[in-house]
Amino acid sequence: MEVNGYKIEPGSNLIQAQLFQVDLSGADLTEAKLGNANLTDSNLTGTNLTNANLNVADLSGADLSGSNLSGASLSCAFLSGANLSGADLSNANLSWANLSNTNLFLADLSAANLTYADLSGAKNISVSDLSHADLSGANLSHTDLSGANLSHIDLSHADLSGANLSHADLSGANLSNADLRDANFEGAKMIGVELTKAILIGTDLSDADLTNTDLSKAIVINATMPDETNPLVDWLFPKNPKE
Repeated sequence: MEVNGYKIEPGSNLIQAQLFQVDLSGADLTEAKLGNANLTDSNLTGTNLTNANLNVADLSGADLSGSNLSGASLSCAFLSGANLSGADLSNANLSWANLSNTNLFLADLSAANLTYADLSGAKNISVSDLSHADLSGANLSHTDLSGANLSHIDLSHADLSGANLSHADLSGANLSNADLRDANFEGAKMIGVELTKAILIGTDLSDADLTNTDLSKAIVINATMPDETNPLVDWLFPKNPKE
C-alpha cells in the first residue's frame, strides 16, 4: 500500500512524513517509525500501530477509534481533539503528550505512562480503563472523572483543579502534592488515599469516604468536609485545639 509516495507497511520508516488528511484506516503499521510525522485530521480507524514510534507526531483531530496503539511510544505527541474511542493504548508511552479535548470513550489506557500529559477537558475519560496507569504530574484540570475507577492510581503532583471526581473510586490512590482546588469529590471513595501536601482549597469532599486517608501537611482552606460523624473532621478541626 502506498499513500502520498510513502510505503504503508509494518516497520515503515515514516519519520517526518506528511500524511495529513489521508485515509490509513485498517492499515498495518506495526513497529513503524512515525516520529515527527504530520497525521492531522487523518483517518486511522482500526489501524494497527502496535509498538510504533509516534514521538512528537501531530495527530490532532485524527480519528484513531478502534486502533491498536498498545506498546506504542507517543511521548510529546499532539493528540488534541483526536478520537481515541475504543482504542487500545495499553502499555503505551504518552508522557508529556497533549490529549486535551480528546475523546477517550472506552479507551484502554491500562498501564499507560501518562506522566505530565495534558488531559484537560478530555471527553469520556471516566469510562476508559486507567488501571495501573501512571498519571503523576498530569494535567486533568476541569476534566469529568465522575464515577471513574481510579483505585491505586498515581496522581501525585497532578493538576485536578476544577475536576469532577464525584462518586469516583480513588481507593489507595496517590494524590500527594496534587492541586485539588475547587475539585468535586462528593461521594467519592477515598479509602487509604495519600493526600500529603495536597492543595484542598475550595474542594468539595462532602459524603466522601476518607477512612485511613493521610492529610498530613495538606493545605485545607474553605473545603467542604464530610459530615461531623466522620472522625477525620475532629482530627482536622478539633473543637478544643491545643494552644
